[in-house]
Amino acid sequence: MEKLLEGAEGAPAEGPASEGTDFISEFIREDLKNGRFSHVHTRFPPEPNGWLHIGHCKAFIIDFSMAERFGGKCNLRFDDTNPEKEDISYVEAIKWDVKWMGYDWEDREYYASDYYEYLYGLAVKIIKKGHAYVDDLSEEETSEYRGTAVADKNNITITPPGKNSPYRDRSVEENLDLFARMRAGEFPDSAKTLRAKIDMAHPNLLMRDPVMYRIRRDYHYRTRNDWCIYPMYDFQHPLSDAKEGITHSLCSLEYEIHRPLYEWFINEAEVFPSRQIEFARLNITHTVLSKRWLLRLVQEKYVSGWDDPRMPTIAGLRRRGYTAAAIRSFISQVGIAKTDSMVDIAFLEYCLREDLNKTSLRVMAVLKPLKLIIENWEQGKVEEIEAVNNPEDESAGKRKIPFSGELWIEQDDFMEVPPPKYFRLYPGNAVRLRYAYVVTCTGLDKDAAGNITAVRCTYDAETRGGNAGASGAFDNRKVKGTIHWVSAAHAVPMEVRIYDKLFSVERPMDVPARRPDGTPGSFLDNLNPNSLETIPLAYGEPSLANAAGGARYQFERLGYFVKDSENSADAAGRGSPPDTAAEGKPVFNKTVGLRDTWAKIAKK
Repeated sequence: MEKLLEGAEGAPAEGPASEGTDFISEFIREDLKNGRFSHVHTRFPPEPNGWLHIGHCKAFIIDFSMAERFGGKCNLRFDDTNPEKEDISYVEAIKWDVKWMGYDWEDREYYASDYYEYLYGLAVKIIKKGHAYVDDLSEEETSEYRGTAVADKNNITITPPGKNSPYRDRSVEENLDLFARMRAGEFPDSAKTLRAKIDMAHPNLLMRDPVMYRIRRDYHYRTRNDWCIYPMYDFQHPLSDAKEGITHSLCSLEYEIHRPLYEWFINEAEVFPSRQIEFARLNITHTVLSKRWLLRLVQEKYVSGWDDPRMPTIAGLRRRGYTAAAIRSFISQVGIAKTDSMVDIAFLEYCLREDLNKTSLRVMAVLKPLKLIIENWEQGKVEEIEAVNNPEDESAGKRKIPFSGELWIEQDDFMEVPPPKYFRLYPGNAVRLRYAYVVTCTGLDKDAAGNITAVRCTYDAETRGGNAGASGAFDNRKVKGTIHWVSAAHAVPMEVRIYDKLFSVERPMDVPARRPDGTPGSFLDNLNPNSLETIPLAYGEPSLANAAGGARYQFERLGYFVKDSENSADAAGRGSPPDTAAEGKPVFNKTVGLRDTWAKIAKK
């Protein structure tokens, strides 16, 4: 488990920097050494308002791994205090994803909504200390009174003092009465809030009398209509941590500015002194890692759902063909830093190829079919050709593939007039059919429009088998090209979906304030219009007819593919069902190509 956070062996020397990889462990070791804590207890606290993405994956890997490293425990707690956006289906999807990634919280599943009475009592306690008050200002007035950060003449950011609410000096008795009446439902939504009384001149705007409770009559998926006031995140989060005895509350870097408020609530409530530690969040090129924006893609139907294979959600990655091992390896090698950085998506794909190359069965498939007719093949004859299932794993064994006189090959593997150094099929040239025979092109057929409809060849019966590399001598015949094929009479028709990056630019959120027509810019402007190509009719080896949903393969010479699977639908009741194309053809999603972009980048 140490390696999970410190980097795996075999990572490219020029890969992402691992600066600051172990700083969290150093903090924890110091806390144990000086007696601040006698044990380690962490938590992963997702809000159930969307599906998890790979950025959350980094967070819970750190949470669970740190607990395991120090012999501690990790809770799964749902911070479900915003009923308007939360749903039980999101809870189930999150649990499904965390388990699929290989983590188990055993009997430590908690909900902030279970703590509503406890949190209410702590709010009353803070009111009694004179450090909270009920305010009648509207949301707009509250923001105006708080003030904003501005730049001075030297372009240095400053925060001029805010202004006290006229209701700030209400008596403790009046505040207790009003807060109880808020809970009882006497006031309309948003008519009043409970605010902490801290300092309206504090340089940190979050410390300027933050809201602790607001009135909201929204149905809650667990507490139903029992409550009409709900705690704000900055109030409930530290106190929920304290309730569970969390020693180290590990958060992404954007919560660093919230830490003084986290500690203020713990001190004022006089509860267990959980410690917040921040780390840099994960950023990946060509990717948006924000539930807010991912939800917009789903709602506005730019993607088919949370588990669309182009989405960076764990469910989307799983449906794309990613493995939990590849994602863990990626997170491990990226490491934990204290400053934000951007990781090239090519490195994520590198980690994926490293895993799939070891574990995926090889098969042959033809995506853009062209008929190849062997003119000297005995009519009706079928042979079985032996092929290796995985050259990286001898235990995977071998398979038999039917070979006949009519085959499908890739359109790109034939040219009537080839360019220089084209070593595949063209009139008069010979190539090896992978695992099978050397064939020589003798001619071609065309339709009335001049389109090539078939390639004609003869085969050399003495050249069966042999090394299937790109070039070499086979039975005294030298050929420079090897191409793949499937038997036309035995091939499985299928639909294939080729996926590319969802966004065409490295930083999708970097958009101009205005478009050329004067309208506001949007990250949607950076969507890749070619992120999905559907191939309605491809052909594969007969074994693909029985492929299970989620089965991963290397289509030789083409890349890695996965049988489209039922993703989180069973667990969450909200995912996309497995796709079946027209006429019952199975659907295969392209996971990643064979070309290793990251290796070339690292070499440079």
